[in-house]
Amino acid sequence: MSCFPLPPLPVRGRSRGCSDLFCPLLCMFSIPDLVLMNLLEVWEGRSCYCEPFRCIGPACGSSFTSLEAACGKQRLCHTELPHLSFHRSSWLLLAPLLTPPVPVVTAPPCSLCPEGAHRFQWIRNLVPEFGISSSHVKVLSSPAEFYELLKVQIKTAKQRVVMASLYLGTGLLEQELVDCLEETLEKSLQAKESPDLRVSILLDYTRGSRGRKNSRTMLIPLLQRFPEQVRVSLFHTPNLRGLLKLLIPERFNETIGLQHIKVYLFDDNVILSGANLSDLYFTNRQDRYVLLQDSPEIADFFTELVDAIGDVSLQLQQDDTVQMMEGMVHPYQGDKVAYCEIANRRVMEVINSARTRQELLHAKTFHSSQQSNSSLSQQGSHASGGLKPEPDTWIYPLIQMKPFGIQIDEMVTETLLTEAERDARIYLTTGYFNLTQAYMDLILGTRAEYRILLASPEERVQLQEYSRAGWTFHAKGLWLYLAGSNLPCLTLIGSPNFGYRSVHRDLEAQVAIVTENKALQQQLHQEQEQLYLCSGVVSSSTFEQPNRYVKLWVKLVTPLIKNFF
Repeated sequence: MSCFPLPPLPVRGRSRGCSDLFCPLLCMFSIPDLVLMNLLEVWEGRSCYCEPFRCIGPACGSSFTSLEAACGKQRLCHTELPHLSFHRSSWLLLAPLLTPPVPVVTAPPCSLCPEGAHRFQWIRNLVPEFGISSSHVKVLSSPAEFYELLKVQIKTAKQRVVMASLYLGTGLLEQELVDCLEETLEKSLQAKESPDLRVSILLDYTRGSRGRKNSRTMLIPLLQRFPEQVRVSLFHTPNLRGLLKLLIPERFNETIGLQHIKVYLFDDNVILSGANLSDLYFTNRQDRYVLLQDSPEIADFFTELVDAIGDVSLQLQQDDTVQMMEGMVHPYQGDKVAYCEIANRRVMEVINSARTRQELLHAKTFHSSQQSNSSLSQQGSHASGGLKPEPDTWIYPLIQMKPFGIQIDEMVTETLLTEAERDARIYLTTGYFNLTQAYMDLILGTRAEYRILLASPEERVQLQEYSRAGWTFHAKGLWLYLAGSNLPCLTLIGSPNFGYRSVHRDLEAQVAIVTENKALQQQLHQEQEQLYLCSGVVSSSTFEQPNRYVKLWVKLVTPLIKNFF
């Protein structure tokens, strides 16, 4: 029986923590057992037994359908347990995504409220969990280092280059990247009659088509020279259609929705970042960058994810026209509901199949470890040299595609903010400070200490502003320090900005990196410190400076346009 570790339920009238009644039960039963228990005991009352699993908020109704189906569409009722409130319970936010079938596998014992990094294992009930060695993780610090790494990785790639970005710039540095791709493809073409190297590039259609010289014109030579090896996909949001598409001019049409994922992988090496493929991001626009080396399972996952989005995107042709794959619904000319359903199905197939593979691998590895330990105890420690080291770092890909009804990143982020314990510290940074109201409420309603760049009167929230002469700021992410710890055990890194657009309009992806390794924790800590070192504390006096004066028309317009940024 697989155990289902969950964050603690909030109990009305008490401090947040594990319910004396409910916590032991959750550790004893898997989710199917809990459903069966509800079905058999049929708590009498006024709401369906499924109600505790319902996600908070109107956007989750479609996700809940499959759970109701699992109940045989019977409205079985129960009363609330005494003193237990299911309203705003953070782990209940995760339930709609638990419905895809995953084989029941034997897993090691777990605890509902484990210590250290293991307390975050509940995330694997939503997405695949990739266990790796911390020695495979490298944190980069500068745009120049990021750019040089891109070139080196392109030049040494043998099988695949997969790059997802908002756009590709048109300057000299971007042209050098394209030249590296051409050189590597040429070598691959000459090496064998059937070259192995494949290049797949995913960009946003509206941003990548801006101006006469644009991302498309930069990449067309590659398509013309290597038509069998290169694929360029341009995602077009299904929300920009009809009269809206005709009336909204270039640049402004990008506010409706974008492909915002930033992933760069080369064979089995993956770079996760918030940086685009543009000269500013290679020189003086500060972002974050993490390299995962020799991680084939993670590389496979993101390759499949980019392929899935590419399949529902417009395909760039050699003559600079675009067309959909045969049989695919058009994003803005076809039926919107049908298109979004197909996109949802393709992306969730990638997530669920990877999750299933990793669960089976986890079970296999656990049993092999048990057998090896038994064998070693009999044969002696001299045989231990050939064993693969246990992972000390776990990678969880978090996807957010609200246009397709996929809200995994939002759910995990809300849960992390909700369950932050007293005396924990959370550093949150983004280049665009327009947090959603839901995130704001959660931050102000928990007991952790926050250091973020966002205006707030709360004493627990320290506001800081990035300032470095000649530089701009685009870094986004979160570092979580558990109570009593001087090093972070979890970080979020990727494309989301924690704003309305990231949650509701764009396609986003980031990863949660959870580690027990002190050396990697130190790397993440130094990364956070380096970013905050170039910042100053924001106070009320900051906004009294002349250069901070906000004109009246800006104040009037801001409420109307804030949801587009």
